[in-house]
Amino acid sequence: MAAPTLQQPSFLLANLKADTSTKPLLHRCQDLVKIIDDYPAKELHAIFPWLVETVFGSLDGIIAGWNLRLLHSRSNEYNIVLEFLKPSGPMMKLVYKLQAEEYKYEIPVNYLPGPVKACIQEGVLPDCPLFHNKLQFPLSGLLTLNLALNPFEFFMFNFAYCLITPKSYPQGQQGSSTDSAYFVLVDTYLKYFLPSEGSVPPSPFSDSRGSVTAPSPRSSSVSFAGYGVHSPSLLKHHIFHQPSVNADPAAQEIWRSETLLQMFVEIWLHHYSLEMYQKLQSPQVKEPFSPTEEHVLVVRLLVKHLHAFSNSLKPEQLSSSPSAHSHTHTSPLEEFKRVVVQRFVQQKLYLFLQNCFGHWPLDASFRAVLETWLSYIQPWRYTGEKTNPQQDQNRTVPDKWELFVQENLLMYTKLFQVFLNRAVRTDLVNAKNALMVFRVAKVFAQPNLAEMIQKGEQLFLEPEHVLHHRQPRGYLTPSQGGSYVSSKQRVVTDMVFRVKSHVYALEGQDCQYKQMFGTELRGAVMKLIQIIAQARQTAKRISDHSSVATANNSFMSWFGMGSSDLNNTFNGAEAEESGECLKKTHEFLDRALENLCQIFKLNQGQLTQLISNLGSSQDDGNCKQLPDCIQGENGLILTDLGRKQIISGLRRFDIRYQGDPELQPIRSYENALLVRLLYRISSLLNDRFGGHMNALCSRQDFLGRLGRHYLSPLSRRTLERNRQPRLSLRPLASYRTILLLLIFYVLGAVLSFGPVSSTLLILGGGFLLGLVMTLFGDKLKKH
Repeated sequence: MAAPTLQQPSFLLANLKADTSTKPLLHRCQDLVKIIDDYPAKELHAIFPWLVETVFGSLDGIIAGWNLRLLHSRSNEYNIVLEFLKPSGPMMKLVYKLQAEEYKYEIPVNYLPGPVKACIQEGVLPDCPLFHNKLQFPLSGLLTLNLALNPFEFFMFNFAYCLITPKSYPQGQQGSSTDSAYFVLVDTYLKYFLPSEGSVPPSPFSDSRGSVTAPSPRSSSVSFAGYGVHSPSLLKHHIFHQPSVNADPAAQEIWRSETLLQMFVEIWLHHYSLEMYQKLQSPQVKEPFSPTEEHVLVVRLLVKHLHAFSNSLKPEQLSSSPSAHSHTHTSPLEEFKRVVVQRFVQQKLYLFLQNCFGHWPLDASFRAVLETWLSYIQPWRYTGEKTNPQQDQNRTVPDKWELFVQENLLMYTKLFQVFLNRAVRTDLVNAKNALMVFRVAKVFAQPNLAEMIQKGEQLFLEPEHVLHHRQPRGYLTPSQGGSYVSSKQRVVTDMVFRVKSHVYALEGQDCQYKQMFGTELRGAVMKLIQIIAQARQTAKRISDHSSVATANNSFMSWFGMGSSDLNNTFNGAEAEESGECLKKTHEFLDRALENLCQIFKLNQGQLTQLISNLGSSQDDGNCKQLPDCIQGENGLILTDLGRKQIISGLRRFDIRYQGDPELQPIRSYENALLVRLLYRISSLLNDRFGGHMNALCSRQDFLGRLGRHYLSPLSRRTLERNRQPRLSLRPLASYRTILLLLIFYVLGAVLSFGPVSSTLLILGGGFLLGLVMTLFGDKLKKH
């Protein structure tokens, strides 16, 4: 592609656009590698926005780009894309090459997350430093504002936005897989720019002026200590008074890490503000943003990596007090690790999860949201220590995590309460839903965790006057002549202040806090336990019914002794209600009950009595009752109570096929050609000999009973509707019957019986079996 004589930027861009439709991706990437190496930044500047859009797609979703979210490892283009976009690859080299020249690229404010866009349009400076000093003020007014981003910011914005851009996928394809090129690139970028070991690799490109410089270094007014701390007294700054920044040499080391994280958090999580969330509690308000399962899976990847990144902080830095950091030399990356979760992620993730918990459908896809939450509240799982899975299940949560629990109290208590509200409305007979309840109960039942949460709640409930007597942080330690008692009191006061600040920042000053271990929530837990017990009984009843039906249609049914009613296989049972799934349901719910008792210190005797009483009352009445309904013009109409009874598995309609059994849909275990052929033959025989069959079955002697065994209708329902006996040959169309006949004929051939002899023996055997069933059928049914 690259000619000896460098082309003008306009011709270069035109040729690249033309190659898009004529060359395969591999050749296009090879050409781009040469262009990036050979052309100066001035020419590359003109093609950069087009190239970014070509790779990630347009912000409005019209241009699909390379479809990174649908590109999987089995694709031929998968490795080509990863090689081109990796952190040390050609695309990033282009970014650094342009970064050295301080080029800017515009992004319309309309594509920013809702709360950020609202702030800017109201003339208020957003709290995220990422958007400071980047606003361009056109003459036409605020509504057409643009952000001027440097090349690295522009690249990461488009990469992050690619995840939430609405795209129309081909039918049957969805971007929710964790082996897609996009998911792998997110993981790669996180590991590269937020390394758990070592430091961020330097830029692979340097120009004549030296290494690439940080474009927007933090000022002292926009430091780690300030970002993400939402104090009620903070003043809002007008966007026309954006703070000026001075280059901070210490920030040079991690500006790319900061930019990447802030861009991911803002684009993926910052779609809800506290005011917006409070409005969303009204059912009339339409949800402004609905994340997909793929989106949530990527957020979980971010959460897990940030925990691992934060936990890689050196012990001496972790134990140092905030005041010590101002006097002790700490690398910017280590300082970044110390504050990354609390200051950059906590509030936005909390509102994001709140929205998902409240608006996600009541189905198994909620598992992605649930695991994201459980990953965040268990940072001790991502310390890098190798533990035995068996020991890990019962491992006590170390005391050092008490501070994390206190600073994230609402993540444990409020979200647990919201989960309870979901769980009581979920079908817990479904094994996937039962698993989610078990997972939450198992996590909160970890030794020492419930005690930490209770202590955090006690600190929050301390009287307000505790805060009024707080003293400055610069106090003397006992070794310096201070009082040990006053030192201890100050520590408690700091803890109280920390918990209260956290709650008020996330829920507002006027929040009504409900204790996780209070009386009200204990009642909600007891309600959940009742629903779990009901679901256990329902699962057991369905499982027992399935076992009986399977036993009745097992080996003896091959010989015609089982139920021949085709209705038994037409009862609307789903795959989730198979025997194996129901066993898992019972196991998950049993263990969930044990864990809930452990968390809330419930009396095992009372719990057992509650479950036994519930089981007996359900067996006595509910199992034979229809769901609660009212009679409408066109039949029964479910009430709200009836819907809850069906969802919880307490009651259900007895759905059975009530038409002519001979005209039921052809099953997967039947030969369609034989079904139609045998139906015509049996219809002819029934029409011709119907009178004789009726006369035979009307007799009260042994021959009449034998005739009714072979010729009576196939079910009691059809017997009530049509008392005419008839011959049914449809069982002969079953592959099971065909296989059995084939085995008999092969066995006859081995024993030197001809086809005619084998046929007579089969007919004779069938007749003798009918005699036995006629003579002893009633006794066999009783047993």
